[in-house]
Amino acid sequence: MTTRLGLGLPQMRQYDLGKDVPDVARAAEGMGYESLWVFERALFPEPATQGLYGIEGLPWPDEYRDVAEPLVTLALAAAATERAELGSSVLVAPLHVPFQLARTLGSLDAASGGRVVAGFGTGWSHDEYAAASVRPFAERGAALDELIGVCRAVWGPDPVVYEGEVTKIASAVVGPKPARPIPILLAAGNGKARRRLVDHADGWLPAAIGAEAVAEQWRVLRELAAERGRTEPIRTVLRANARYSAAPRDASGRSPFHGNVDQIVEDLAAHAEIGLDEILLDLQSTPRDAEELKDVAAEVYEKARAGGI
Repeated sequence: MTTRLGLGLPQMRQYDLGKDVPDVARAAEGMGYESLWVFERALFPEPATQGLYGIEGLPWPDEYRDVAEPLVTLALAAAATERAELGSSVLVAPLHVPFQLARTLGSLDAASGGRVVAGFGTGWSHDEYAAASVRPFAERGAALDELIGVCRAVWGPDPVVYEGEVTKIASAVVGPKPARPIPILLAAGNGKARRRLVDHADGWLPAAIGAEAVAEQWRVLRELAAERGRTEPIRTVLRANARYSAAPRDASGRSPFHGNVDQIVEDLAAHAEIGLDEILLDLQSTPRDAEELKDVAAEVYEKARAGGI
């Protein structure tokens, strides 16, 4: 059985949002990619008050200066495609009003015929929280818990009733409903986040930090699921942030998914052996334009499938 392959949609500033997103989405679906994905970066602080991922001294990449809004991007892709799933890896949950986000995702799923995958995380940028969050950074876990609860309620049968810290729905009809239950996947990197995932989510969104490290994280998560009595399978979608270069990069010390097409495919093969359901390959950061992005995506897909991935 081959690993499902997904592609990151073009959201960065070298792309034309209205033209390139539908174009790349249609092309990727035609190539055989089974899903299309977005990520969220709300702003680029200048000067930076915090390092990338909250790591002191780690600079933000220049491509984060201009990242298109993820739900607008998904809507453009939905209108241009017929089969590919439409996922987020990830939406920074506390930057969204829970009720409004639940309604938007429900409407997008209804419009696309049941293709939305809701991937959530808590984020790490204090500047984004200061600009957009409905709750303080210290309450990010509680904010994610409430968002999940609101989504389950709003997507469920009417009348919708929910009582939370931010969201209070006494009794209401809320539509349109999703075409089917929208799966909720979470990025979970610590013990509390893993417990939330096991108890309340449908799946996991790991990052490609190396095959051995991801395999170990997957082992820990499965053991936790067994300990907590979970019987439902955990869907897994690995995010691989690739940096493509035409020339091969030195293999010694090379970061995963950094290099030419053959090296990227080698890394795909290594991570596919972990046994995860799907790998999301985000190639958009280094191509000059949408034409180069499509060319690289097509070559990667063809070589991956030819190699049995």
